[in-house]
Amino acid sequence: MKIFDVIEEAIKKPPIPHEPSRQSLKAWAMYCLRDRGFKVVYAQNADFAVENKDGTKIYFKVSNDAEDLDSQVSWIVWDSTNKTATLIPPST
Repeated sequence: MKIFDVIEEAIKKPPIPHEPSRQSLKAWAMYCLRDRGFKVVYAQNADFAVENKDGTKIYFKVSNDAEDLDSQVSWIVWDSTNKTATLIPPST
């Protein structure tokens, strides 16, 4: 579960703030993770994936709404009211 702690810190303390008028949430999240040294790769059934050193992947989707999220993947959810991002790991 340690990797999720590091990913959460990357989006809670980003190198640049998320500005919805300037960049998409997906692009911002990918930038934040790459800035921390994560290998962010294409994912067919998700917005992107983070590939571990052993080749396994953690799949991510992004959303501006925390309602009805698929529990099989990790989510990065933007709260426009508080201007914060939240990481929701998969429940499996």
